[in-house]
Amino acid sequence: MVPEINYWAVLLATLSSMVVGSIWYSMRVFGKRWVKLAKVDMNRGTSPLIPLLVTLFVSFVTAWVFAGATNIAWHFYGGGYLLAALGTGVILWAGFTAARFITHDAFEGRPTSLTVLNIAHELVTVVVMAIIIGVWPPAGTV
Repeated sequence: MVPEINYWAVLLATLSSMVVGSIWYSMRVFGKRWVKLAKVDMNRGTSPLIPLLVTLFVSFVTAWVFAGATNIAWHFYGGGYLLAALGTGVILWAGFTAARFITHDAFEGRPTSLTVLNIAHELVTVVVMAIIIGVWPPAGTV
């Protein structure tokens, strides 16, 4: 079975990830705290272009896989598509994203508050993606 995917929803979810990240890590929200906790040198003089392009690509892959997993979950469990997207998102976030962040950050000795800040960002990102994918299912599925 190949999951049905609404690629317009995937593209919008990809862009939403960039918007959430730009707000979350802005200096007016959590940017100053993140810079301090992650020990990022803001004066290093390098261009953010490559990290932004990588983030855009990875966000697309995340949204695409998430849309496919949502469709599979919806077919398996039934019910509403939005609920399937939200449930799938939270489960994937907890089982993969949060768990991996916690493991890596523990071994790297990163501050717990940095781990919490980053995994909370990922949760908000996934919930926004879930809403977009959940309210815009593939044609003919709902």
